[in-house]
Formats: sequence, structure tokens, C-alpha cells
Amino acid sequence: MTPAMKLAVIGDPVAHSKSPQIHTAFLREAALAGSYEAIRVPAGGVRTAVERLRAQGYLGINVTTPLKEEAYGVCTSLDEVARKSGSVNTMTLLPNGIAGANTDGVGSLEAVRAATDADARGMSILLLGVGPTARAAAFALHAHGARVLLWNRTKERARELAQRLDIHLWDGSAEVDVVLSTLPPGAQLEAALVHALRAAPVVIDANYGPRATLAAAIGRQTVDGEHWLLAQARASFDIWRTRVKPA
Repeated sequence: MTPAMKLAVIGDPVAHSKSPQIHTAFLREAALAGSYEAIRVPAGGVRTAVERLRAQGYLGINVTTPLKEEAYGVCTSLDEVARKSGSVNTMTLLPNGIAGANTDGVGSLEAVRAATDADARGMSILLLGVGPTARAAAFALHAHGARVLLWNRTKERARELAQRLDIHLWDGSAEVDVVLSTLPPGAQLEAALVHALRAAPVVIDANYGPRATLAAAIGRQTVDGEHWLLAQARASFDIWRTRVKPA
């Protein structure tokens, strides 16, 4: 008999998350008993929440805004993307520690593939933002062979990340194949950036649902983050599934 998988996503806000329905479908598909809940945890509350969930028998936790960097500091082991990005979106609660991973890199690659029907290798990709999700995407895209160009409103933060990952800053004029935005809903955009986004062949907003506000801000169609969400969720579920052994 296989034990039930108790899973959750933590963040603030988290009520909008589609992760519960996605992972419930994964459990059903895999013929595994289990549950997946969305649990609001404010900033500063990750360690306490994880200890509580561990005591309640949870195996896996997804982490969303604004807790990914905080989760990084709680983990006792990390995968490569988590180490490079300084952030965690997938936690596995083990008897002897907490394994942290970041599947946002996988999500970014799949988002590009789904939007362009092509592999990201060799593409010029303008990445907007330098937060936890952007850092994971930048590392994964660069490692996969894409030419990553970075933009952020705070130029110094963009410069620091570009140097650390050996990628390039966007000079404001270079043509790109894809724009990948990890900016928060309602972010203020410079006029020159709006012009560039309107001219780009494909623009992907990592947000989804009502939080995907980029299209309205720039006045053109964009691709929302549904494919990104599904891909990173699948990668997280696959990590947890390997830990479930028949009793």
C-alpha cells in the first residue's frame, strides 16, 4: 500500500493559485492517494509553517511570492538552479532535512517552447526582472544555450545579476526573438521598453489569470504563464513522487 501524499503551496497571496487543481489532477493521473492545499503564509513565517506542516505529515511544499528567498534559507540541501538563483519554489520534507529545488527554470524553457513551437536554444530572449523567478529563468535559459538579455528598472541589480550569471544587459535597441516578463502585476514600464515590447515577435507574461496585466499595460496580445505554471508544477510533482514508496 502506498501512503497518501500530503502536499501544499504557501505564499501571500495564494488564494488565486491554480496549483491545488493542477496537483490534484497529477495525483489522480498517477493513481496516488493524496491532497494539495493552498496555505497563506506571510513573509517571515516560512520556518514556522514548514515545521508545522512537517509535524502534520506533509511531504512536499511549493513556494510562491514572496517566500522563495526565505524558503532558500530554510533548506538543508539545494539543487543547482536553487543555488544559482538563491531561491526555492519546491521543498521536500525529509526525515533528516529539507531538500530545496527550483523548477521555475524548467517552467521558463517550456513557456518559450509552447509560445514559439521551438526550442529556446540559440534564441535571443529579453528577460524582464531580477527577482527569484527571473534568476531561475536566467540561469536555465543561459545553460540551455539561449542568449539572455536582462532588463530591470534598477540598473545596478540587473548589472550584478548579469555579471554573476555571465549574461548580457539589454542595451535598449537589440532585437529579440522572445520577451519573457517576470515583473509583478501593475509594474511601471519605461516608454522605450513599451515600444520594444510592442515590436517583439512574442511576449510572455509569467503571471496568469487576473495577475497577468502586461498585455493591458503595453496594448498588445501576450502569452500568459499557464504553460510555465504547468511545467514547473509537473517538475515539482515528479520530485515528490520519487519519494513515495509502497508500504
